[in-house]
Parts: sequence; C-alpha cells; structure tokens
Amino acid sequence: MSRDVAAEQPHSHRKGLLRRDHSRILVGLAGQPNTGKSTVFNHLTGLRQHTGNWPGKTIEKRTGVARRDGTRIDIVDLPGSYGLTAHSPEEQVSRDFILFEKPQVVVLVANVVALDRSLYLLSELLALRVPVVLALNMMDIAEKEGIHVDVAALEEELGVPVIPLMASRGKGINTLLAKVIALAEDPSEFRPRPPAVPEQHREVLANLTASLAPVIPAGYPADWAAAKLLEGDAQVTELARGLLGESGWLAVSQQLTAHPDAVLEIAGARYRWIDGVTTRATARPDSVALHLTERIDRAAAHPLFGLPILLLVFGAVYWFTFTIATPVQDWLDTNIVVRAGDWLRDQSFLPGWLVGLIGDGVLAGAGTVLTFVPLLILFFLALGVLEDTGYMARAAYVMDRFMHLVGLHGKSVLPLVLGFGCNVPSVMGARILESRSSRLTTIMVAPFVPCAARFAVLAFLTPVFFGAWAPLVAVGLVALNLVILAVIGLALSSFAFKGGRTALIMELPVYHVPNARTIGLFIWNNVIEFVQKAAIVIVLVSIVVWVLSSYPGSGIEESVLGRFGQLVEPVGQLMGLDWRSIVAVLTSFPAKENAIATLGVLFGAGEDDAGLRDILRSELSAAQALSFLTVTMLFIPCMATVAVMRREMGSWTWTLISSGLCLGVALAGGIVVYHVAAALGG
Repeated sequence: MSRDVAAEQPHSHRKGLLRRDHSRILVGLAGQPNTGKSTVFNHLTGLRQHTGNWPGKTIEKRTGVARRDGTRIDIVDLPGSYGLTAHSPEEQVSRDFILFEKPQVVVLVANVVALDRSLYLLSELLALRVPVVLALNMMDIAEKEGIHVDVAALEEELGVPVIPLMASRGKGINTLLAKVIALAEDPSEFRPRPPAVPEQHREVLANLTASLAPVIPAGYPADWAAAKLLEGDAQVTELARGLLGESGWLAVSQQLTAHPDAVLEIAGARYRWIDGVTTRATARPDSVALHLTERIDRAAAHPLFGLPILLLVFGAVYWFTFTIATPVQDWLDTNIVVRAGDWLRDQSFLPGWLVGLIGDGVLAGAGTVLTFVPLLILFFLALGVLEDTGYMARAAYVMDRFMHLVGLHGKSVLPLVLGFGCNVPSVMGARILESRSSRLTTIMVAPFVPCAARFAVLAFLTPVFFGAWAPLVAVGLVALNLVILAVIGLALSSFAFKGGRTALIMELPVYHVPNARTIGLFIWNNVIEFVQKAAIVIVLVSIVVWVLSSYPGSGIEESVLGRFGQLVEPVGQLMGLDWRSIVAVLTSFPAKENAIATLGVLFGAGEDDAGLRDILRSELSAAQALSFLTVTMLFIPCMATVAVMRREMGSWTWTLISSGLCLGVALAGGIVVYHVAAALGG
C-alpha cells in the first residue's frame, strides 16, 4: 500500500466523525517517560483534569479538557511507554486506546535532546495510521547544548506537523493546540513518510495481510496486524490464531517460520530510518563541552558515590516533610479537631450517643483527613521537585540493583523511605512506578515499613520492660520489619507477579529547573484526590470502629470490640496475650497511637502514663511485651493507609489480600517471638 493510500483511508473516516460533532475533538497525548509529557498535559488542561483507572486496569488514567474558540478538546494522557508492542500493560493500554477509541489526533511529546528515542515510538504510531503532531519539547535545553533542529526539514522528512515547545515555560502550547484543531478538521496536512518494511519481507507481509483482512475485527488495520505477527507480538498472535482456525493458522505459522529474522530486520529498518531523519534534520556540534548534567551525574549516578548522595537527598526529603508537617498537624489537631470536639461535648442538650458518634466517630475521621493534608502537600512538593528536575531517574538507577535483590524496582526506594514517617504518602508515592506489578508489590510491602506512630509505641513501651536494652530491642524490631519486607517482596515478585519484573530501561533526562506550575498542579491533583476518595473511607471506618467500641455496654470491655477480643483470646494466648492486649491491637487500626490509650483504659490506669507503666510492668512479662510489640509493628496498617491502598490498587480484593497478609505475618511473628523469648527466660 502506497504512502498516499495508507494515509488516505483514515482521513475520510475522521472527516465523517467531525461532521457529526464539529465542536468536540478527542486527542491522545503520547510519549516516553521523562519527555515532559505531564507538563504539556498540565498546561493544556489546567485544573480541568480527572484521574481514575483504565477499565479493568490499575494503570492510572488522566483525562482533561482544553477549550479554544468554542471547540472542546478532550485530552487523554496515555501511559508513558517506549513502544506499542504489548510487552507491558502501559503499551497495551496506549495502543488499544488508539485502535478502538479512534482519537482524531495523537500528540507525541518528544525530548528533542534525545529525539532518536522518541522517533521509534513515532514509527509505531504511524503504522496505526492515526494523524500525529510531533511536539518537540525542551528546545531551550537543546539550544544550550548546541543542538539545532531544522523544524521545516523535520516536517518534510516525517510528513507530519512538528511544533517546537518549551513546556516548562508554557511556550508553544497555544501553537500546539491550534495545530491539533487544524489537523483534526483537515487531516490533509498529514502525509506520513513511515519507515519501509525490508524488501525481503514485503511479500510475506502482503500474504499475511490478505489472510487477515477477511477475519480481522473492526479497529485493527490488517497490514498493521500482519506486521505485528512478523514482529512476534504475543497479543496479535493469540488473536490471529483464534480468528484463523487450525488450518488457517497452520498456513500463517509456516510463513512466519520461514522469516524468523523479521523482527530484527523490521526494527533495524526503523533505526536506519531514524538515523537518516535525524542526520538530515538535526545538527550537533562536533565537540560538545561537558555540560551540567554530565558533571552532576559523575557523582549522582556513580556506582560508589551515588548511594551516599541518594541517602542524603532522601534524608533531606524526610526531614523537610515531617519536620515542617508535624507542627502543622499538631496545630490543626489541637486548635481545630480537639476544640471542635470540646465544643460539641459542651452542648448539654445533645444526647450522649450523638455527641460520641459525631465527636469520636465523624470528627475523629475527618480530623485524620485534615491533619494528613499538610503532610501530603509537602510530600508531593518534594516528590514533584525530584521528578521535575530529573533526579528521580538517577535515584532509580542507583538503587535498582539492590532493590531487585528483594523483588522491587529502583524507584520503590523513595516511597518506602517516606514510610518511616507515614505509610500514607508511602503508598501514594508508588504511583511513580510505571509497571503495574512493581506498583502492586511496592504497595503491598509498604505497610511493613514502621511509621512514626509505631515508633511512638516502641518509644513508650520498650523502656518499661527492657530498661537499658530498650534501644537494642527497638532496633531489632525495626530490623525484623525490614527483613520481612524483603522476604515478602521477593516472594511476591517470584510467585504472585512472576515475570512481572523488568529490566530498568529509562531515559536519564537532563537536569533542569523545576516548573512551578507543573508541581503546583501535581500537588493539587494528588491532595484533592486523597480528600475526595480516601476521606470517605476513613470517616466511615472511624464511625464503625467507634460504634463497635461503644456498644452495647458502658465501657470498651463490654462492647462488641471488647467481646470480640475475649472471643479470640485463645488465639491471643498462643502469643502470650490476653484479651485486653488483643483489643489494644485492634483499636490501633484507626491510629497506631490508640494502642497505648486503650491499654491505659483496660488496665485501669486512666490517663496517668507513669501509673500505666507500673501496671504493665507488673501484669506482663518481657516475653509478652515483646510479643505485643511485634504484633503491633506488623499488624494491619491504619485505616488511612488501607483507604489509600484501596484507591491506589483499584481493587478491594488486593487490599484485603494485603491486609490479610499483614494479619497473618503479625500472628506468626507474635507466636514465634513469644515462644522463643519465653524459652530464653523472658
């Protein structure tokens, strides 16, 4: 099929769509990671964005709306990917959107400094025969590095519109939007010149196309599907096998067997095409001086020095996030949540049950949400700066080998480190991982990172039972959590997500000044999403826990929660724990600090910390205390974390599996620790 014929077929179809609705255009935004695609998306859509998941996937779906001269442009931010062969869920989602949703235009955002890498993705987009606008981003950086791009020559070589951008400054965005509308309304400007199939494979490609054309479903171009068969695409191969039947597939498979080198030669033809295009349309100085990125990476990406630098950076992020957020959280809790509760209790005309429901149920849950907001703002500020400057790519590169030893991805390190402060941003931070299996693995092990609230329980109880040995015991319990995290991560990647881990293939972008607008939108969208989605679950769970701990009866020991603790006391005895200790663990679900308060109530110490320490010392042995601490450290995370896990994993099934895993590990850990400590005389 000639270039003109190949380009002509979809154009009439697009014009038919536009005749039905001149005022609405569907656009896909594609690009590799680290090309500035998110910055372009944010400039195009502003606050008119929505985040969800693709149907049947846990891959994040971002959509937004742009308006220009009465035309509505619906923009779908496709997952960052390096190609469109279904090697990953991200690539499959991107190509399925183009095949079946039929966008009028796809905008490919390319890093002009590494243009050759983006042109490979362009070659795959052109095979789908969708009108494409190539957006050359980071033109300012290219200029600093002495790289010159002849935009007119590049348009001539590719046969597609090319728009230069400086997305970090918002330059070129309006021109890009105007070109998208113009191309959607009149695709005649789109005359693509894609790479040719190697001559030795053209005949077999034509034969495969003829075999598939009568049976291929609507949406699949037959020649594209034939080329994917030659490339060994697993999804297309499975589809063709089912459509052709046994006899038809036998004939096709014989042709494929006769061309085993097709996949390499087709890829080679694409790279030769890319080399020719970049040679004729771009110019680089013969000798480029060592620029800032290379100088920084001599240390930041160094196999020896990179790790200490990484630890310093993450330490600074941890200090910044929690040192600033904690006083703000305390102020909000004292001056808003506590005062609101006190005011409510002073309203004598309200019945006691309503005061308890609103004060200890609704307000407690809403207060949890409120106090998390400053923490998340600072966390996403730090994460946005690291991502936008380009450092997160170096962090993943430096940590990837070590993290893979425990079944995790290099980018998992930042979310897990932040978990030492709070598991909520730890879980939400996993969204920076492109692979679904890596995200799920990171989220499922994140609760085993001991948060600040668990450290508070450790700090209170270890001196009571272990005196001068308290620091060593505390360190040992934290180490136990991290060992279990590593074991579970390795088990998940080896069995549950077997084959899900991929080698770290990513572009190390040049360092650049972060864009305030991009980071501001990043913070806004993530925090609003937490408030809108997780807040409902947190408040509802808080109400349920209050009801279970308040009724029926006059005290927690007579409530449903207390009765349940007494019911499962035989299980607790395996860990050396009576029903009071079990209830204390259960009430740590709304907030881990609740464990201490519940112990005070159930052991009759009231609010007297000194009295509670004396009572606990007389009531519990060292082995029992060690068991209680082990269970508390490993138990199901707080309700805010569980709510965020549900939101990020997009599935109650996975959330319940993760919670069940924590529960099982906590029980097993408590039993083993208690019996070992008791045998040693604890």
